[in-house]
Amino acid sequence: MSENRFSAGVSNVNISGIRKLFEAAGPNAINLGIGEPDFDTPDNIKKAAIQAITDGFTGYTAGLGIPELRNAICGKLERENKISVKNNEVMVTSGASEALYISMAALVSPGDEVLIPNPGFLAYNSIVRLLHGKDIGVNLKEDLTLDVSDVLEKITPKTKALVLNSPGNPTGAVSSKADIKALAEIADDKNITLISDEVYEYFIYDGEHVSPAQFSDNVITINAFSKSYAMTGWRIGYLAAKENYVGQILKVHQYLQACANSIAQKAAVEALTGPQESVVRMKTEFKSRRDVLVKGLNDIGLPCVMPKGAFYAFPEISECDKVAETLLKNDVVVTPGTAFGTRGKDHIRISYAASMEDIKKALTIMEKVL
Repeated sequence: MSENRFSAGVSNVNISGIRKLFEAAGPNAINLGIGEPDFDTPDNIKKAAIQAITDGFTGYTAGLGIPELRNAICGKLERENKISVKNNEVMVTSGASEALYISMAALVSPGDEVLIPNPGFLAYNSIVRLLHGKDIGVNLKEDLTLDVSDVLEKITPKTKALVLNSPGNPTGAVSSKADIKALAEIADDKNITLISDEVYEYFIYDGEHVSPAQFSDNVITINAFSKSYAMTGWRIGYLAAKENYVGQILKVHQYLQACANSIAQKAAVEALTGPQESVVRMKTEFKSRRDVLVKGLNDIGLPCVMPKGAFYAFPEISECDKVAETLLKNDVVVTPGTAFGTRGKDHIRISYAASMEDIKKALTIMEKVL
């Protein structure tokens, strides 16, 4: 088959390194490679979805999403994030993944540059490349948060956007309020858009979550129900931004997706407006798992910055690809740091969204084979 049959954008990206290992694992493997809470979706949320089906709420919705859900999101953003948006400045999407793609698609033209944390979530770079843009890595500080000074150094006349992810994947790092405010000010001063991926906002164990949109209008805030409410398979998320942004992003959304899943939207309303005990319970459990994992890693000689949020640890280890292969052969799935950028090469990512029992078993295996 001719090599030029496929687009340059597709040819310039690889299959997810996370998915490769996940799908290569044996049936009895301990999976510490994928970021999926090992909790079931809360019953009240499932019941809301069942009621939607019973009521026949199974057709298309408005492109932006059902008003009931958008109103709930507006209230949540005002109450928890200090972001004031109107109903028509919120768009419900098929997960944060779609929100990221359509936001970048509305912003990035061929040759435009997007500043991305390095290491950072692998989808950011791939989306930019699919759009024929140029992904520019931004260094992290010793605490694994985005280096504001390096952001300033990397900005050029071609810079279109900056991606911020706090709490971060793969690092678990939480940026300070001072740094987030500084990045928002940079977005204003340099006339670039700050894309803020906040999907792990409820899982912070040290520090606080700060949304940059409280400081600037040049921000697209992206979030989802996947992690916070154990709804990964429901594929429901949202973005919020000023009307001039949403109007352009909607053009991409309507041709790519038309609307988010109607039943999942009803479930999301219940997630936001119903009891929140499940979120607190998950956060408490993740913190306990984090503490056990990081102590275990340090005890076996793998230095690890204490992650302040999300549910990932990012310990240091040389030859990370080889280490990941060795662990896979011993039924432990982790992700090599190279999957997250050039500066991730001396690390592996370990997800502690697995059970405490599996974490302890994995540590025992790691101590024996590494």
